[in-house]
Amino acid sequence: MDRKTFIRNGTIATAGTILGAPSILRAGQKLDKTVRIGFVGTGLRGRNHVNNILDLDGVECPAFCDIDPEAVKLTNGIFKEKGKEAPKVYSAHERSFEEMLENEDLDGVIVATNWKWHSPICLKAMEEGVYVGTEVSGAFSVDECWDLVNTHQETGTHLMFLENVCYRRDVMAVLNMVRDDVFGELLHFRGGYLHDLRAIKFNDGDGGLAYGEESYGEARWRTNHSKHRNADLYPTHGLGPIGVMADMNRGNRLTSISSFATKSRSLKNYIDKHPDGGEDHPYSKINWELGDIVTSTITTARGETIILTHDTNTPRPYSLGFRVQGVDGLTDFDYYSRRVYVEGTSDPHRWDKAQEWFDKYDHHLWEKYGEIARGGGHGGMDYFLDRAFVESVRQELPPVLDVYDGAVLRAITPLSEVSIQNGGAPQAIPDFTEGKWISRKPVFGLGNL
Repeated sequence: MDRKTFIRNGTIATAGTILGAPSILRAGQKLDKTVRIGFVGTGLRGRNHVNNILDLDGVECPAFCDIDPEAVKLTNGIFKEKGKEAPKVYSAHERSFEEMLENEDLDGVIVATNWKWHSPICLKAMEEGVYVGTEVSGAFSVDECWDLVNTHQETGTHLMFLENVCYRRDVMAVLNMVRDDVFGELLHFRGGYLHDLRAIKFNDGDGGLAYGEESYGEARWRTNHSKHRNADLYPTHGLGPIGVMADMNRGNRLTSISSFATKSRSLKNYIDKHPDGGEDHPYSKINWELGDIVTSTITTARGETIILTHDTNTPRPYSLGFRVQGVDGLTDFDYYSRRVYVEGTSDPHRWDKAQEWFDKYDHHLWEKYGEIARGGGHGGMDYFLDRAFVESVRQELPPVLDVYDGAVLRAITPLSEVSIQNGGAPQAIPDFTEGKWISRKPVFGLGNL
């Protein structure tokens, strides 16, 4: 009986635990085992994963699923360019992923579809015994997050949450600083997603003003979230790295969130000023629900606070706006500004340039694989993400960013939505580990993944 059938039949249904891999999966590991990886969703983000994973040793990619003919054509082109055997394509309808997961002998699958399909595909993959890696997004409900956790526990099949920013080089250096107690006992964090997406939300593929079915790329689906939801729609790039530094679900946990949103003006302003728009354009009459800037305050069990910001409608350079602050100092760092202050080391009341600190605390993964990673997308962090997924599948290990982490990060969206609707009223963040966070130990970045 193969592994997939073994899991599907429920033999290890009760073996999946919060604390780690079932012992039956640990026995007889083969570090040189060839793994078979499939893909669901091969748009721009999905093809980035395809590119990286096809370059890794000991990987076969027998099939992928996408219903967009252009995405299928471009993905097949990647296989051909790399001299790989042509994969089987599942593209007949929106639920073709079910046929792929049922029919193909896959060890792992990566999900990079639009947001509404993330959970259904993940649930199906876990039910079929296929180790799943899912791209980041906010959830539509807290119940959806519980469904992922419960299915993992029932099947013993793992889910890795593919938050790439956790692998950013400066983020991992700061993580080392935190673990070396450079800042002392931690007090406060800041982060967010501050990214001008107006040209992505309105995109006809040729610089024109369009969204929905007749548009191009993410404008086909992402813009509707701004039309109908007022929430932190994309919390994980800012909160994922902070969660690792704060030992989220591993000695600490997020306990509550209170969110507020500004008025919504910037999408109308963009439409009114667009060459194809104007105040008489139909889009200008839309009542956009998403506040231009959504600000959330999150509390933790250990007494830290986190300020999380979502800003995708205004004109601005890209930023994640990180701050990590403790009793002995702090760092503010982003792509365009990096600074550190440590009491007793820095000149009083003067910032240090951060690079010397970051060089000193460069993470061992970047020291070892940095040159290889450079071509892996997003400055190299995607290489580490895809490598970690493949090696976790190969060794049948729990992922370093697991289903419980994904559940918390995804739950921020519906909880912030309810908080905004209720004037910023605090919302309790569920304990998806059901108390196990107290004894779980940090794992991210401590080994070879």
